[in-house]
Amino acid sequence: MSTVVQRIDNRRGESDCELLLPVGPDYSDSRNNGKLLDLESSDEYVANVNVHVENRIEPPHLHGLPDVIFEPNTATLDNSMTSSPAGHSRQETENEPLLQPVRSRSRNSSSLEDFNTFSDDPDFTAIIREAEQAIIHGIYPERISQGSSGSYFVKSYTGKVIGVFKPKSEEPYGQLNPKWTKWMQKTCFPCCFGRGCLLPNQGYLSEAGAYLVDKKFGLNVVPKTRVVKLASETFNYSPIDRAKAKTKKFTLEKFEAIGRRFNRIGLPPKVGSFQLFVSGFKDADFWLRRFEGEDLPESTSKEFQLQFERLVVLDYIIRNTDRGNDNWLIKYEKTTMVENQQQNLDESGEDWGMVTSPVTHVAAIDNGLAFPFKHPDEWRTYPYHWAWLPQAKQKFSKETIDHVLPKISDMNFMEELCTELYSLFGEDKGFDKHMYEKQMAVMRGQVLNLGQAMRDNKAPVQLVQMPLITVEKNKQDGSTGPGRIRHHSDSFTQSFHQKMPFFSCC
Repeated sequence: MSTVVQRIDNRRGESDCELLLPVGPDYSDSRNNGKLLDLESSDEYVANVNVHVENRIEPPHLHGLPDVIFEPNTATLDNSMTSSPAGHSRQETENEPLLQPVRSRSRNSSSLEDFNTFSDDPDFTAIIREAEQAIIHGIYPERISQGSSGSYFVKSYTGKVIGVFKPKSEEPYGQLNPKWTKWMQKTCFPCCFGRGCLLPNQGYLSEAGAYLVDKKFGLNVVPKTRVVKLASETFNYSPIDRAKAKTKKFTLEKFEAIGRRFNRIGLPPKVGSFQLFVSGFKDADFWLRRFEGEDLPESTSKEFQLQFERLVVLDYIIRNTDRGNDNWLIKYEKTTMVENQQQNLDESGEDWGMVTSPVTHVAAIDNGLAFPFKHPDEWRTYPYHWAWLPQAKQKFSKETIDHVLPKISDMNFMEELCTELYSLFGEDKGFDKHMYEKQMAVMRGQVLNLGQAMRDNKAPVQLVQMPLITVEKNKQDGSTGPGRIRHHSDSFTQSFHQKMPFFSCC
């Protein structure tokens, strides 16, 4: 009598068992002409634990059949028995759904590779992979000395700076902020620390949200910024995290069998914003002083005015509370001489060439203090410092109005923007939908003022003097999130912000 082993798939999550059924000539299947059933295997196995099924109530036609014995699965025999030709175990194959879900990047993703994969932007994904490989080979990010939080220059494998990473845990409100001056200010002067109109530790989402708004409106002034996870020795970690990483590394080196059981070896990755590095730019304050003493060509001046207006549009929509002349950049490419390809000579016999006008580019960086849930009304107003520039006294150009006004006048476009921001802000573990709605109410009020200023042909300096407004979307029964399409039943409540901060000049 031979023993046929048949696997029983335990759907409740307990250990797998083997079903041993003694089969002899008397128990053959008559439908198979007296031949034994092929039950996936005919090898014999030894049972470690036998569990007998007793006190059964058997139908009359099953009297006389032998007892059924269960054998626990043995790890050493599973691989040889259940491996499929594709390299997957039979249990994994049986548990897999017929329709595989699409793997998407989410805030609950436990895989670092999945989190740092952007299916809609393979070029950005390749840059993040390059940064990860550089860290593995010992080319660590370098901490930036300026600023009030921990931010780092991320380098490629060749040592070239490719981006700026700002971890959430090292923001001004973060527990691991490495800047001792901010720690001193928070400890000794808590009333003067931070901004009461902003959500704490949400700067990395504000950075990514500013790029999302820039991309949605086609402004092209914010370098590409996304939320990623990185781990590096140069980041500021707690002593406990460093001790745990050191212990795991030692265990893996000395006791490899035990070390392989760890889910992660090394320091834990930090979530934060990653902004591509822009080269050739300098602080706006540097070039603005130069422009005061030098007259720009008309074409260059017009081009700079258009880009300046796009910076104004961005800052006003997201209500940036930290836009000084030291955290937006200007790139000024001076005049070059392009020789005529035919080497023409003028009447005097001298070479002549064609002169190109200087080119300017604007980059809006440091957008981590935006998207407030209320207008500033406590100590400071946090004004836009570009409002004192001569460019802010010129009315919005026709090019800017034609580019922006149709978008902000479209309610469906604005609700779609709110939906995309909802998906972005929802990646944070401390996401609060109620506070998100307040943030969107401020943004809608800013958009309403911007549209009115453009229709009235006003200048940026007049825009910032308009009354502050919030536009709240009324809740709909059964709604679980922001709607992508505006329905006729949607309604909004507009209110003016009356409370003013104590200091109105800073």
